[in-house]
Amino acid sequence: MLPEKSHVLNFENTEIAFRDQSNASLRQAYQLFRLMNNKTLVCIGKHLVSFAMAIHFPVKNILRKTIYRHFVGGMSIEDCSVTISRLANRHVFSILDYAQEGEESEAAFNATFREIIRTIEFAQHNPAVPFSVFKITGIARFDLLAKVSSGSVLTDVEAAEYRQVEERVDAIFRRGYELDVPVMVDAEETWIQPVLDEMVMRLMAKYNGKKAIVQNTYQMYRHDSVERIKKHHQMALEGGFRFGLKIVRGAYMEKERARAIEKGYPSPIQPDKESTDCDFNGIIHYFIDHLESIDFMVATHNEESIRLLASLIDARELLRNHPGIYFSQLYGMSDHITYNLAEQGYNVAKYVPYGAVKTMMPYLFRRAEENSSVKGQSSRELKMIHTEMKRRRS
Repeated sequence: MLPEKSHVLNFENTEIAFRDQSNASLRQAYQLFRLMNNKTLVCIGKHLVSFAMAIHFPVKNILRKTIYRHFVGGMSIEDCSVTISRLANRHVFSILDYAQEGEESEAAFNATFREIIRTIEFAQHNPAVPFSVFKITGIARFDLLAKVSSGSVLTDVEAAEYRQVEERVDAIFRRGYELDVPVMVDAEETWIQPVLDEMVMRLMAKYNGKKAIVQNTYQMYRHDSVERIKKHHQMALEGGFRFGLKIVRGAYMEKERARAIEKGYPSPIQPDKESTDCDFNGIIHYFIDHLESIDFMVATHNEESIRLLASLIDARELLRNHPGIYFSQLYGMSDHITYNLAEQGYNVAKYVPYGAVKTMMPYLFRRAEENSSVKGQSSRELKMIHTEMKRRRS
């Protein structure tokens, strides 16, 4: 049966969404999203910040007190403890995301690898942190992954380098297995995803005998994602291991389309947003129908998709905090979704990125661009914040 009307999710409750924020922090968030609502200002700001950092202009303190503070949990794992505790007090889980990227040296890859292991070990001792997560491009050279994915022959040096990548990935999931902490690997561009899929499915067979320790991510703006998910699920069923995954709408759409045109191959991207939404919502039905063999996370800021999954959980009379079902949103965004889900007893987590200001700049640029380009994203945030400010004045 469908949930009772009183249990229908109400994402308009701004008192719940912003309960932890002071009037001053609300005003600052409002100004931040107003800036990000202007695509031209975001573009100019990105170039100005990059230039300022290149010439060592002291811009870090400004960034730390504005966009960094809003979207980042802290400088280090320990520094995130306050954020994790604050979220946990509202029954919201945290997923620590070490956002190092853009490095190409073995020293940097090894340092990132060690930090990922630390997030797993931290999660083991903190029930408010149920998962760990990493990007393979944080521990491997992009061009090497592209060459392996294309099926090209590697040189002896490249083959040795790739064996090190495989060893790092295996060690990350092995540590998750040893400590009983599920580990999600983020999705990447289509031309390096094949090697990632192959590696992850092989390690699922190795470590997911009883629990979905190894979890893949699928970008639903790819028109082949439903097919890939069902194929990988079938592999799990035939191999006798549990299938773990996260779905997102995706993060590389413009880059993917541009490359397809440049290289002269069919675009891997859905023809329109409606097709993406259709596949995204359709696969949620599939997950619920196969819950006996799938653990999944729906990572989205889309209210329709969230209401769909919540209604299916209630219609099937499942526990709202079913251990195999999670919602998630990014830290600093869509608090009206996150906290209202938590208030109703569903499993919901915030992706909490952390790292030094300079390290976080590519991530922060993406958040700014996303809020300026995704239709209605900043406008929605502004509307919610304005509604709460008005409520507090009345």
